[in-house]
Amino acid sequence: MAGWQPGKWRKRSTKRGFARASMTNAGAGVLILLLAACGGSPSYEQPAAAPAMSPAAQVGERIFSDTSLSGSRGQACSICHDPANAHAPGNALAAQLGGPNRNLQGVRQAPGIRYLRFNTAFFFDSEGTPTGGFFWDGRASSLQVQAAEPFLNPFEMAMPSKAAVVQRLSQATYTTEFRSVFGSNIFADVDLAYDRMTFALAQYQKEDAEFAEFSSKYDAFLRGQATLAAQELRGLALFNDPNKGNCAACHPSAKGADGSLPLFTDFTYDNLGVPRNPDLQANADPTYFDLGLCARPDGSLSTRTDLCGAFKVPSLRNVGLRHTFFHNGQFKTLKDALTFYVQRDTNPEKFYPTVGGVVQKFNDLPPQYHPNVNRTEAPYNRNPGDVPALTDAEIDDLVVFLNTLSDGFVP
Repeated sequence: MAGWQPGKWRKRSTKRGFARASMTNAGAGVLILLLAACGGSPSYEQPAAAPAMSPAAQVGERIFSDTSLSGSRGQACSICHDPANAHAPGNALAAQLGGPNRNLQGVRQAPGIRYLRFNTAFFFDSEGTPTGGFFWDGRASSLQVQAAEPFLNPFEMAMPSKAAVVQRLSQATYTTEFRSVFGSNIFADVDLAYDRMTFALAQYQKEDAEFAEFSSKYDAFLRGQATLAAQELRGLALFNDPNKGNCAACHPSAKGADGSLPLFTDFTYDNLGVPRNPDLQANADPTYFDLGLCARPDGSLSTRTDLCGAFKVPSLRNVGLRHTFFHNGQFKTLKDALTFYVQRDTNPEKFYPTVGGVVQKFNDLPPQYHPNVNRTEAPYNRNPGDVPALTDAEIDDLVVFLNTLSDGFVP
């Protein structure tokens, strides 16, 4: 949800003025107008009738589901980003299995990849807020750059080299189509062929309407084509209320000034102090810590220790279809994840181990980085014994609302 570190990097304050309205059915029409009028949310063009995909994107679709391009011959992009589950994992593993024999566990959960076509390369905005970038740590600058990594990652598709990938690609069932799009001699240049392969994957994600359907019940509600039930409206009010869920501070829910629909992410980063997940094999080593933004493989942010523990704010679209939550897959239900948000500081013993009578709060970060954890904004601005920002019934309302963000709603 929301987060900033005073004197270091901060969330954009312009994203905190969100509409409040009576959450009765009678007030639904007013709420639509208020949401449409809210400013401060990013603006995006909405898809019209989906045109036919380009030849490059059509080839990219074939690559996306091609298991032959992996060391095990059983892994493909579509395995971790299942189209049947909104292009996110269809299981509750803390991290997906890959490698030459598909028995090596990754260190982070595979994120959903819908709506990423609206993302940007990583940058620091005028207030110093880290924004954009692909992967949990933002290290890739584009969909194409992101697509290049899994094939060579030893915990994912585990191919030994670009040349090995291109060799498999040259023997694929769609090789003729690949040559037709990129040239009859394309496989003579390994680097160029690999580049065109990742370009095709990026074009597929940009052009296939399934990756940005805007077809949820909430989208229909904003268009005036559906009515939210009373509990869903209550959940929306809690989502927007800066003193309650405060979710909209990082996951904008309002239409853009041009009427475009919200993406439910501002593409920034936050440090939530998520508990250590024992289901991750990497965590068997007590000295191992996933430090996120400051620990990119290229070391580009290694001096920014204030960013250690920060991870990408994902879109909440289709969050109701997820089976695991947060970068380390610690929580398995949406209600458990929301309960952590609002009781992390009031009842930390529920989420962290206790040693010698002392709760080991923020146990997935070395102590020197504990000050980086967001503890200033609602719902994190609480202390042990305080009343949580949301009651159990209000969490249920919020869960019901979040389920309206799933694509595929039929009025």
